[in-house]
Amino acid sequence: MSQAMGKLIIICGLPGSGKTTYARQLQARLQGVRLSADEWMEALSINLWDEPQRARVEGLQWQLAQQLLPLNVTVIIEWGTWGRSERDALRLRAHELRAAVELHYLKAPIDVLFDRVRRRGMEDPPATRDQFEQWARIFQEPNAEEMALFDHAVTIEN
Repeated sequence: MSQAMGKLIIICGLPGSGKTTYARQLQARLQGVRLSADEWMEALSINLWDEPQRARVEGLQWQLAQQLLPLNVTVIIEWGTWGRSERDALRLRAHELRAAVELHYLKAPIDVLFDRVRRRGMEDPPATRDQFEQWARIFQEPNAEEMALFDHAVTIEN
């Protein structure tokens, strides 16, 4: 008899796309474990713009996720995962652990993203409109070819 494995749900999107709200809804519905770098950084009084510390927090969260997936736990990662290589690495490792992997891409126009982030006021210093335009250029939007590699993938216009 084979042991059931967990599920990894990768929430992908730019700041303000609704990742945390959406991830919380999934967490409640699926009774999963939600891993949010922003929340851990806030709890540790780390500036959200501190990229080296963010990488460390995400690394710790990924170690935890890899321990949970073989225990048949649903793990929800809401890091943004801006690059395909990052999403590929997460998907491949989770598949090695025999876990199902889903990609949920949250998408919204830059004006909406900027307005949401400005209203929530978490970032210090606040993000500028120019930064959002730069992030949109850097962000590697999942395409149909990439999405086909996941056990389930969805784009949500938010």
